[in-house]
Amino acid sequence: MTAGTGGKLFDRWLASGREVAVVGLGKSGVSATLLLREQGLPVYASDSGNGPVFETWARTLREAGAHVELGGHNLERISRSAAVVVAPGVPPDVPPLRAARLAGLDVHAEVDVGFVALRGTRCIGITGTNGKTTTTSLISHVLASAGLRAETAGNIGRPLCEVARSKHPPDWLALELSSFQLHDAPHLTPDMGVLTNLAPNHLDRYATLEEYYGDKALLFRNAEASSFWVTNADDAAVEAMTRQVPGTRVRFSITERAEGWYDRTQQHLMLGNSPVLPRRELPLLGDHNVANALAAVLVASHAGCSIEHIAAGLRSFRAIPHRVEPVREVNGVLWINDSKSTNITSTEVAVAALDRNFVLLLGGRHKGEPYTRLAEPLRGRCRAVVAYGEAGPLVVADLSPTLKVVPAGSFEDVLTTASRLAQPGDAVLLSPACSSYDMFRNYEERGDRFRAAVEAL
Repeated sequence: MTAGTGGKLFDRWLASGREVAVVGLGKSGVSATLLLREQGLPVYASDSGNGPVFETWARTLREAGAHVELGGHNLERISRSAAVVVAPGVPPDVPPLRAARLAGLDVHAEVDVGFVALRGTRCIGITGTNGKTTTTSLISHVLASAGLRAETAGNIGRPLCEVARSKHPPDWLALELSSFQLHDAPHLTPDMGVLTNLAPNHLDRYATLEEYYGDKALLFRNAEASSFWVTNADDAAVEAMTRQVPGTRVRFSITERAEGWYDRTQQHLMLGNSPVLPRRELPLLGDHNVANALAAVLVASHAGCSIEHIAAGLRSFRAIPHRVEPVREVNGVLWINDSKSTNITSTEVAVAALDRNFVLLLGGRHKGEPYTRLAEPLRGRCRAVVAYGEAGPLVVADLSPTLKVVPAGSFEDVLTTASRLAQPGDAVLLSPACSSYDMFRNYEERGDRFRAAVEAL
């Protein structure tokens, strides 16, 4: 289903005569507020933040006719609204969202509102525990390389509401979707959907693993006979979740034949019986990126791209920042920025991509899963773990019985310690398996700090 078919939502809100509350500003909240104002809706937008950037956002929104509050939220006003729109960075249990749900209000992710407003664009929804960003970027890049007007949106690229506001939106959107966004996106009905994998994550926010997987499954909530799904044949949880989903399902695999698969004997990425690209020509490290590329192959093929155009797109793609990103080799030591790995499964994937011994930088804000699962993958090749941040003591407790674990204080101390421990021929891998919020605003700032320090070595 092409986006934009749920426009009656705005009519219902207009008919209520009440405000729509937008919780959280940033790029997404600002875009959502401007879109709602362009639809003629009264808006109350609020954020707990303060400072020059927030004041700039607030000024823009006030000029558009919105009521804006910084430094907090008027919970009583929110509870009287027609509905609540939430920016993607807002945790699901904050007071304004609790107030909205207690009042029986519908809560919509920014991406849901953007999808309702978008006209003439075909959306590809990409979710999963790991690989979302790379797969989303690969899909957009391959489609654009084949001559299609394609962009990324959602968790990367522009907010979907901003795309919906543009005069000439793209023909195709590769839309990265988190579990939190899917939870509050009842109108989202992608033309194609991709589920990269499933693994424990966000157990600091979800009571159970089943609850987390349940939100991921909402990608398929509006599935119908015409839907087209791309799923991971190597992941048992994905197979169980998608086996009965309505529509056409094609699968990718790096271990067996499938619609998109890796011929390990010939070292070729395959589309059915047709070779697409030799593995050596895919400029990305690790088997996980072969899987991501195969998902992009299946999407692009269904969009009508030729194998030649798909191969050219894969060949010209470059690693995204903060995801197994080689930064620089210094005195025989390769420093790798994998700051985007904020869970244990993602760190396991990064470790598997290395072909040399390494020092692992592990820590940040704990997300609920024990680190003991890393002991076996690290055994033998991990020279040492540098444990830091709020999770540092937990890392030490979980891994020191089987591995050399060295605690460190500041981020500068982390890098100095890693430099001392690494030997020529090794890698230093920043793959924290934790969120960044104890020391940084986000994983990008963490990765940028790492990259800048390595460049200065």
